[in-house]
Amino acid sequence: MVALVIALALFFDFTNGFHDTANAMATPIATGALKPRAAVAIAAVLNLVGAFLSTAVAQTISGGLIREGQDGIHIGPEMIFAGLIGAIVWNMITWLLGLPSSSSHALFGGLIGAAIVGVGFNAIDPVVLASKILLPALFAPIIAGGVAFTVTKLAYGLTHQGSRHGFKVGQIFTSSLVSLAHGTNDAQKTMGVITLTLIAAGFQDVGSGPQFWVVAVCALAIAFGTYMGGWRIIRTIGTGITDVKPIQGFSAEVSTAASILASSHLGFALSTTQVSSGSVIGVGLGKDAHSVRWSTARRIALGWLITLPAAAIMAGLAQLVAQIGVVGIVIDALVGIGVIVAIFVRSRSSKVSHENVAPPINVSSSAHEPLFGAVEAVVLPKDARKLIKKNEKAVDR
Repeated sequence: MVALVIALALFFDFTNGFHDTANAMATPIATGALKPRAAVAIAAVLNLVGAFLSTAVAQTISGGLIREGQDGIHIGPEMIFAGLIGAIVWNMITWLLGLPSSSSHALFGGLIGAAIVGVGFNAIDPVVLASKILLPALFAPIIAGGVAFTVTKLAYGLTHQGSRHGFKVGQIFTSSLVSLAHGTNDAQKTMGVITLTLIAAGFQDVGSGPQFWVVAVCALAIAFGTYMGGWRIIRTIGTGITDVKPIQGFSAEVSTAASILASSHLGFALSTTQVSSGSVIGVGLGKDAHSVRWSTARRIALGWLITLPAAAIMAGLAQLVAQIGVVGIVIDALVGIGVIVAIFVRSRSSKVSHENVAPPINVSSSAHEPLFGAVEAVVLPKDARKLIKKNEKAVDR
């Protein structure tokens, strides 16, 4: 059972990687600062490196949120298994929709839902839940958006048109910093889950941090997932919220990196997706409030609100089935695999890849009707894309 949970946790880490690639690389891909394949390769390497830099967030999960070993509370591996099922299924659903929801909140929701069904509400430490998860979820995107807004205003005010090309080059470095920061925060969440599993199974002392092999395998899993590229979500953040220019991309990445690194240092398990999306909205406001596609922003905000409870409900149902015993675990596994395969098959009908993630022009000039909504990605055949590129003015009319 422990081996099964570890394998599932690493698969979640993989989905976290491709789900969150957009956090660092959506804006440089949208502005042309980096080619799509080069962008995800850089992100993968730096996520790998970042995973080794800190373990504060991992200990928040393994020794904080779930009160394992306190007041006689015992979280069995099957509960963690059910929690991961809920988190993975929700991650896959939002990926299919191109919705940049929080992988972190999906994980927290899954663990909370399974623990409540399996043990009760007293299994959750309310202080840790409020101070290190809920409050950062509320304030992080607002703070990141405010910083991005300010940096954008300053950048436009202190530079002139001819000197702004340097921001495109600067995006290579700022997006790389975001990838490094992402590794310091998100990879640790899976480390915390595996460590919690080992503690629950008696293989590790209560209160201890992740072992080196746990850090290493989690770093590799998230790096591999990042390299696969979550193209649907990259397109939503890069072109669906606002038309990002290099100066705005630079500002968004500076804000995102600063917010994530500060939170990792403090052990706050914040959502890097929320921070990134908040930063992109902030830079849109920093240039022109009318440039923000508010319909897309509303869909993203709705995703933020429902992710934790949705994953908790799915995990709670999986825990109810898992309590049957071995048969329940098998049923959960088969249902989970079936849902994942069905989502993957569905995604093939509207494939998004590195070839069409960044369209040559913006067909829609309306700030209220996003070209690429978060509900369903629009994929144009290659011939159509070539025709649009040749007839840009006609298409705009």
